[in-house]
Amino acid sequence: MSHRRVHTFVVVLWLAAVLLAGCGAQPEPAATAEEPTAAPTAEEAGPAGDSPLPTPAPEGDAVPATGGVAIVDALGRTVELEALPQRIVSAGRSGLTIVETLFLFPETRERLVALSVGQQKPGDFLSLVDPDYGTKTEIAPDSGPEQIAPLRPDLVVLRSFMADTLGAALEQVSIPVVYVDLETPEQYFRDLATLGQLLGNEERAREIEAFYQQRLDAIEAGLEGLDPADRPRVLLVQYSAQGGEVSLEVPSVAWLQTLEVELAGGEPVWREAALGGGWTVVNLEQIAAWNPDQIYVVSYGDDPAAVVEELRANAQWQELAAVQAGQIHGFPGEFFSWDQPDPRWILGVTWLAGKIHPDRFPDLDMNQEILAFYGEMYGLDEATVADEIVPRLRGNVQ
Repeated sequence: MSHRRVHTFVVVLWLAAVLLAGCGAQPEPAATAEEPTAAPTAEEAGPAGDSPLPTPAPEGDAVPATGGVAIVDALGRTVELEALPQRIVSAGRSGLTIVETLFLFPETRERLVALSVGQQKPGDFLSLVDPDYGTKTEIAPDSGPEQIAPLRPDLVVLRSFMADTLGAALEQVSIPVVYVDLETPEQYFRDLATLGQLLGNEERAREIEAFYQQRLDAIEAGLEGLDPADRPRVLLVQYSAQGGEVSLEVPSVAWLQTLEVELAGGEPVWREAALGGGWTVVNLEQIAAWNPDQIYVVSYGDDPAAVVEELRANAQWQELAAVQAGQIHGFPGEFFSWDQPDPRWILGVTWLAGKIHPDRFPDLDMNQEILAFYGEMYGLDEATVADEIVPRLRGNVQ
């Protein structure tokens, strides 16, 4: 037998021993591994401080944690569990999108034992939702079975693009995995239903979907009869000045950011330039060639509103039609930007529709939308929203 096979065999035996030993006392939370240093984002700036206890989100028809369950996940796999999972781990890259969706369900407070934390750190926000958040273990996005197995998970939730890497490694040591996509409204609603099954609260999944669908329906109704020629040519661009070097990127055509522009009644000008699976670097010359009618600036570091003011003062940007017309805006956010495929995307597309077509949404009140979102989705009362969310607002919300 080769040295490599012996090593693999020993690792598998070790993991099995860890899992068996885990049936005894629960291990102490593992320290979060450090990631490569990066400039802090605006959403990461400062702790939330002491906050009032939130009003619990509605429980819906909660189901006892007994009895088997069969789940069909985002990859079409049927995952069979002997009972509803009581020790859930959210792992891998893009963990923020998973964990903030899980916390739309009140059961998550008791059943989530660990989560992956990258450059966007959810602790300050989730501590408002779950006062016991500090008892959960934070793991690095690149954590493997060696770090996850000691947590004794009943189930690990991953984004579907992790299937061939972390997912395969977990399944080799018999740790159940369920995959979610969370990249389009259709996928989001399907994945909500999956999480509702896993948490034994399918009624809550339907409540969440109804909240989102009501707003999507309102946008669709507001855009009814819109001629394709009346869809402004829109650029959504991510701006970064990390390390003193300016970088401009556009999202993949398959990503939620592109879909948000389309749902809000705009025509993405970058469609042919971003056919890959990630952010695509562009330069000012390319933007000038597109010469969009409107520009929306995403910044995960600086306040997008401050970035917009800087661009308005730049002589080269002043040559663009959108800048000359005053149609350049900072994409909003608070703890996290509203453009991402975490639950705040519904705030992003609602705001975007009001900016792209203000004449069609004259009664849109984003302050009320923010209150409704955090109240109905996370159970935060108005005082908590006023004290903890509103002061963190970034971008050109109004």
